[in-house]
Amino acid sequence: MRSDAERNRTQILDAARALLVDDGELSLSKVARAAGVGQGTLYRHFADREALIGAVYTAEIDDLALLAHQMASGDDAVAGLRSWLARLADYAIVKRGVMTAVSTSTWTDVSAGTRGRLGVAVTELLDAGQDAGAFREDVDARDVILMTWFLTQVTRDEWDQRVPRLLDVLVDGLRPGS
Repeated sequence: MRSDAERNRTQILDAARALLVDDGELSLSKVARAAGVGQGTLYRHFADREALIGAVYTAEIDDLALLAHQMASGDDAVAGLRSWLARLADYAIVKRGVMTAVSTSTWTDVSAGTRGRLGVAVTELLDAGQDAGAFREDVDARDVILMTWFLTQVTRDEWDQRVPRLLDVLVDGLRPGS
């Protein structure tokens, strides 16, 4: 892809992500305006609204998987997991917007291509922490994923106060002896 085309695609994805976070409403004309591109440019990259939403969701999962790999190879497994969980919390806001913006059948299609990738990412983080003796041996990726579902229940007005505390509780619960 040419550099200008890649830049336009990135701007479109960033604009769509911001709109999904703000209100879950996603019109392609609003995305094009926010991205500073024309409608034709948007449609060259994304055939329709569902394709754009799918690309936003996939990009979020890609970013989370890459970050997990980076954090797992760091020196502090606990800090790495905590940083990754904070990014996961940001992703939860986007996911809520995606789920609001699409029908159930479209959501099933959008999420089908990424199923399991978060599990692989969490496994990598847990393995690094377990190898370092920082995390309990009896916890697996599915446990952590299930525990993070609380993110879907936290309202916007309590997000900044509640989420960091809940993430601390989650990480503390993963440590040996807890």
